[in-house]
Amino acid sequence: MSTELPVISVIVPTRNNVRTIEACLASVRAQTHEAVELVVVDNHSDDGTPEIARRFADTVLTAGPERSAQRNAGIEAATGEWVVWLDSDMILPPTTLAVALATAIEEDAVGVALPERTIGDGFWTACRALERSCYLDDPWLHNPRLVRRAYLVDGGGFHLAMSGPEDADLRLRMHADGSRIALAPILVDHDEGRLTVADVLRKRYYYGRSIPAFAQEHEGAVGAQGKAVLRSYVRNHRRLLQDPVHAAGMVALRAMEAGGYALGARRGRRDRRGQGRRVHLQGCAQGRRAGRPARRGGRRFRRLTQRG
Repeated sequence: MSTELPVISVIVPTRNNVRTIEACLASVRAQTHEAVELVVVDNHSDDGTPEIARRFADTVLTAGPERSAQRNAGIEAATGEWVVWLDSDMILPPTTLAVALATAIEEDAVGVALPERTIGDGFWTACRALERSCYLDDPWLHNPRLVRRAYLVDGGGFHLAMSGPEDADLRLRMHADGSRIALAPILVDHDEGRLTVADVLRKRYYYGRSIPAFAQEHEGAVGAQGKAVLRSYVRNHRRLLQDPVHAAGMVALRAMEAGGYALGARRGRRDRRGQGRRVHLQGCAQGRRAGRPARRGGRRFRRLTQRG
């Protein structure tokens, strides 16, 4: 590992992704930036993923239960000045880290976003690829992937109540405190395989469960994100008109995703209410054991949750 260049720690959380993780990790090892530390954080895979990871990574950890916790474990273990986090189905062009670091230095940025393009087979994957192509010229829609490790440590890392919106949460926190996010002139391949409607609905439902936590942290952000996406479609209407079949599929896909998000968000709100009732009952029980009126515990819990 070179001592002359800033070390970039690449963190790859994964679970049962034997299909793509080898290509992902090999692309990290093929980077022209030589000072790279590779940390894989596996969430109890049982398909051979950890064995592949050990062939490439400097460190392989086991952590969970969700992606934010995995990323935070990787950040804690990392030794680099900069941290990059990747999904295990992403493939980096060889100059990605060098270009991202140069962008950060040239633009005096705390974070750098890496635009993505979807690759894979099938109709729905092609629809997703067309959709992503509409975002390439909109820096506001790109979340950071290269960030100074000190910033992440000082800010507490990724929000543990979010799995899906945690990237947008970090972006909005950085915008709020004035930390600059630059956009690197590079494209990262995101291998989504052969997407199916069931895959899309399942993932969006899962991500949607975190929307209530995200909305609580960033009032109005969900609506603002939706409007920004629509503006990107309008801005790229000529691109969409050139491929009307996949554009129609993209619209259908986005409608299905909206339904998945909505159902997931409803479940997330129900889960949060259930958690609140459990904490309330625990507070009441503790109050009774301590000889205090039971209602006092409930009031204290409401004040604490309102602050959070």
